[in-house]
Amino acid sequence: MSEELLINITPQETRVAVVENGVLQEVHIERARKRGLVGNVYYGKVSRVLPGMQAAFLDIGLERTAFLHASDIVVPGENGNGSGEGARPGITNLLREGEMVLVQVIKDPIGSKGARLTTQISIPSRYLVYMPGADHIGVSQKIEDEPERERLKEAVRSGMEGLEPGGYIVRTVAEGVDEEAIHADMHFLNRLWLAIQEKIAAHADIGLVHEDLPLVMRTMRDMVGTEIERIRIDSRETFARVEKFARKFIPVLADRIEYYPGERPIFDLYGVEDEIQKALERKVQLKSGGYLIIDQTEAMTTLDVNTGAFVGHRNLEETIFKTNLEATQAIVRQLRLRNLGGIIIIDFIDMQDPEHRRQVLRALEKGLLKDHCKTQISEVSSLGLVEMTRKRTRESLEHVLCEPCSVCQGRGTLKTAETVCYEIFREILREARQFDASRLLVLASQEVVDVLLDEESTSVAELEEFIGKEIQFQVESQYTQEQFDVVLL
Repeated sequence: MSEELLINITPQETRVAVVENGVLQEVHIERARKRGLVGNVYYGKVSRVLPGMQAAFLDIGLERTAFLHASDIVVPGENGNGSGEGARPGITNLLREGEMVLVQVIKDPIGSKGARLTTQISIPSRYLVYMPGADHIGVSQKIEDEPERERLKEAVRSGMEGLEPGGYIVRTVAEGVDEEAIHADMHFLNRLWLAIQEKIAAHADIGLVHEDLPLVMRTMRDMVGTEIERIRIDSRETFARVEKFARKFIPVLADRIEYYPGERPIFDLYGVEDEIQKALERKVQLKSGGYLIIDQTEAMTTLDVNTGAFVGHRNLEETIFKTNLEATQAIVRQLRLRNLGGIIIIDFIDMQDPEHRRQVLRALEKGLLKDHCKTQISEVSSLGLVEMTRKRTRESLEHVLCEPCSVCQGRGTLKTAETVCYEIFREILREARQFDASRLLVLASQEVVDVLLDEESTSVAELEEFIGKEIQFQVESQYTQEQFDVVLL
């Protein structure tokens, strides 16, 4: 599998595209005015404790207060992952209003919700994640070879002497890495943690004490594995910084980083711009003629699979099975591309054969193995629905690039001109009964006025006769189809 990273830099925003075999799989966008907060460490003040929710709101210097649940608070005596002896104390025993707490953002503010926090600070490097409040050593579950897991644990244990106490998690990319590189990462993390502690000691006020790396460096650290063939960057300055960063921390990739000087925009090389536009549409076309419909709401995201123009060759069951199987690949790609998270419901076309249902679910699970975000899938229900969750830490592509429509306020539909006409008739009756006026003026959009003067002209004449007043109409070009005013003259 050929995998490339395309990095587009402008003063206003940074965009990173992950391209596999010439097809866009992921896109990450970070704007200079609105950088993501995940991974940032803050010194915060408890502003409210809510026993009913077992949570607290903290002021960390952002526009909205941030949310800290009791389950995300490290309790002395626990081993850093929430397990320990006896029942956990309640939120009122863990925090009090006005208390200063060191916290880390684990979820960006999304919609109307503030950032989500934890007191379990974790600082990642290339091969390790350091947790100052823990005392255990863990290894990524994706490293399955037991002797290799033990070797990595031993490498971490042997490097802990003389360093600050804390726990470590060995990351997937550390598989096969020598002990010297592991120790170098441990010393780097130790220096970073000491620097954070010095910042905390220097100012006791709320605010940022450690900011995570910018998008490009974060991508190099978190996403880039040795399977990446090329990293192409269209900014000479960023290229120099990334190359320097790679030579220090990821030497195996340093020679794969290229500066792209071409006149043609880098995202146009693989049609990335077109794919981003398509990722904002509801409908996703499948090669067979079938299609997906994707709807995002605050509560969940739904994906509906349809056969569309695909009629198959053998029988209905086989056609449905092939459409569902093709849809699984498209669904996995769309989840990554659109960065969809939270609860996701997939409505596959109903399959009668249990073996077909099993194969579709396995194909979905297999496709999700490439996903960097944690996912959980349920079985196919009797209605053909698959419930799954995908860890959401940052806003989806749609929420980054779009805002709710000012006309329909995000509903996706408008009242018909006919509906608005009847609302106007009711409003005229209401006004005519309440107030004394010789005539009435209706201000409305062009579409509504056209219907009133054409299809509903008889109704208007009957209404004028009924209320005994003249009704005039005026087009307001700035009005949406749903807006109107009835003015007494």
